[in-house]
Amino acid sequence: MEGKEEDVKLGANKFLERQPIGTSAQTDKDYKEPPPAPLFDPGELKSWSFWRAGVAEFIATFLFLYITVLTVMGVSRARNKCASVGSQGIAWAFGGTIFALVYCTAGISGGHINPAVTFGLFLARKLSLTRAVFYIVMQSLGAIAGAGVVKGFQKSQYELLGGGANVVNHGYTKGDGLGAEIVGTFVLVYTVFSATDAKRNARDSHVPILAPLPIGFAVFLVHLATIPITGTGINPARSLGAAIIYNKDHAWDDHWIFWVGPFIGAALAALYHQLVIRAIPFKTRD
Repeated sequence: MEGKEEDVKLGANKFLERQPIGTSAQTDKDYKEPPPAPLFDPGELKSWSFWRAGVAEFIATFLFLYITVLTVMGVSRARNKCASVGSQGIAWAFGGTIFALVYCTAGISGGHINPAVTFGLFLARKLSLTRAVFYIVMQSLGAIAGAGVVKGFQKSQYELLGGGANVVNHGYTKGDGLGAEIVGTFVLVYTVFSATDAKRNARDSHVPILAPLPIGFAVFLVHLATIPITGTGINPARSLGAAIIYNKDHAWDDHWIFWVGPFIGAALAALYHQLVIRAIPFKTRD
């Protein structure tokens, strides 16, 4: 009893001195690794939560395109930079909208709102192929609908100002555009993995983290860097929706870049996080 009383008297100071630090602090597993999702899960098709998640992805991507393309149109039609929010405002619109929509839909569908994010999470076995394909289809349809509503508001201006479609800008090569999309999507998807990591959530449980915030901020930063190069895609659904509704030849000339680049970037981010950061394949199973 004397030892226990001494512990109580010394309080937190003695407790902290007994705690391991550095890598030794991570030897005891204080979190549960979610099991890999099955490749095919027919049971999902019978679940209302599966269809509800798809609807959530559709609505979120619809709102994303609606808000961001309208912002791009507002900047494009301004007579000078001082009369609009400028490139920084566009970047804030994209990042802020993602922050809000991920916050709203994370508990329903995971808040992907981006086929590249869905693809990266699928490679990491975070969701089934069935769900991944369904999400990508719903995201693409939502993006088309969102861009379509913007065009309905201002058809002549929409076509005159480029419709928010992604293209490789003058002075840059297709290789430049592809590289910008790969690196930009890597930053985004790597942030998604880090912000939603089960180990981080357990280790930093005493410091509440709002996952949508770093994800939205990553989108904002990537837009600041790559708007001058490609207008910033990093989201194939966003690029597809604008291209289909705008439907001009030059919007389709480089369109492959806005699918290939984000998917490569997402794959690299998934591999880096799973193999290097988490080293999941090298861990012994309990």
